Amino acid sequence: MSDLTAGTAADHRPVAIIMGSQSDWETMRHAAETLDALGVGHDCRIVSAHRTPDRMFTFAKAAKAAGTKVIIAGAGGAAHLPGMVASLTTLPVFGVPVESKALSGVDSLYSIVQMPAGIPVGTLAIGKAGATNAALLAAAVLALTDEALATRLAQWRAARTAAVTERPE
Repeated sequence: MSDLTAGTAADHRPVAIIMGSQSDWETMRHAAETLDALGVGHDCRIVSAHRTPDRMFTFAKAAKAAGTKVIIAGAGGAAHLPGMVASLTTLPVFGVPVESKALSGVDSLYSIVQMPAGIPVGTLAIGKAGATNAALLAAAVLALTDEALATRLAQWRAARTAAVTERPE
């Protein structure tokens, strides 16, 4: 389903997972794995706001026409990618702060969460939890018009609930 992971779905890939560098894949792969588990097609790309601005611009401007419905953007440090992409498209953008060495991802979180009014970016938690939850949020948005996905998402959540034991072992 993604360019970076093997998948079985056809060509319909409504979610784009983008990140600023290859090193961000360690975090963003959790979004791809969650979407795979839910049977949601996705495309994964490295699109740096700083090093490949033309690629970022082209991607963001063409995403909607390409059939993308939701963009998950992971970025560390200055974390400009989610906001820059959001400024170029009307698609929903969910930002995932990637944990940085210098400030443990707090810098990334602040960069994404402090978007000025008018260009929204949904901001998730730092790291793996944020990437996983961004995928779940993207699936929930898509499930509004996809009953089969809504059922799979409900089953996924029910399985998580059932896995919680009542007493510690």
